[in-house]
Amino acid sequence: MAQFNFSHLTPDCQLDALESVGIFPQSGLLALNSYENRVYQFLADDNKRYVVKFYRPNRLTDAQILEDHRFCEQLVEAEVPIVAPLNINGQTLLHWQDVRFALFNSVGGRSFEVDNLDQLAQVGRYLGRLHQVGAQEPFQVRPTLNIDDFIERPLALLQSWLPDSIKRAFFAIAEQVRDEVKSQYHPSELIRLHGDCHPGNILWLDGPKLLDLDDARMGPAVQDIWMLLSGERQERLIQLDTVLEGYEEFAHFPDKELKWIEPLRAMRMIHYMGWLAKRWEDGAFQRAFPWFNSQQYWENQILALKEQLSALREAPLSRVLY
Repeated sequence: MAQFNFSHLTPDCQLDALESVGIFPQSGLLALNSYENRVYQFLADDNKRYVVKFYRPNRLTDAQILEDHRFCEQLVEAEVPIVAPLNINGQTLLHWQDVRFALFNSVGGRSFEVDNLDQLAQVGRYLGRLHQVGAQEPFQVRPTLNIDDFIERPLALLQSWLPDSIKRAFFAIAEQVRDEVKSQYHPSELIRLHGDCHPGNILWLDGPKLLDLDDARMGPAVQDIWMLLSGERQERLIQLDTVLEGYEEFAHFPDKELKWIEPLRAMRMIHYMGWLAKRWEDGAFQRAFPWFNSQQYWENQILALKEQLSALREAPLSRVLY
């Protein structure tokens, strides 16, 4: 199997994989916005639109993928609006030669409006239900949201990526951010999460439709909340109250986790840099992120990390008390 890349996933291979499970595309496979996996939309001979996800080789084990699928099935049973993989001949994780893939119904919708408080409250309700299900049992083999995976390993990888001219300045600030996160982030109550609940993973069609549990993992509930907040501090406070008001119709939210919003943001920032470096051999990344690893890119990251260090030292967000 190819090491972490898709060099073997030719158009003929894609069609052969689909036809092996009785799915016959009648249109071309339209690539959707996904880099970690390869995801395509198409019209089949049954006149239905589907989405196929081809999993990146060697990234997740079959057992880890199936835990994501099982969580999806539990959420569907609990009437949480999530796009779940289809069961084809008793299987959700499908194999053809060395290719692993899953099929989904194609769902329409428009973008979730992060500044629409009515929509935000409804998303909060469904996240409460998602976490209600997520707390019922732990993942056994999927990863945990931790500092080692999200800061230590990415920084170790980046040692070989930064230009010598900027390496000292970058690590001087990155290590301060790391140390601040390590002093603050000590989660104890871990549940199964969506894991990557940013607005791009929510469609809106008479209500929210949650997408993509590919990054589902164990972690604190606030991980699925903070990426919904944007704007100035006062705006984020209003958004936070709105989300949590809906959330707590179904699950208790531990307010002590609000102090981890900025540590989690810092972890995501550093993890993203490491992710780009780790996947750089994939030509799709070089085409999509041509600015990565330039002098200007790293200078901008130094500035962003300085701002994040300041945010880590500010008072955390808290609910507005009426």
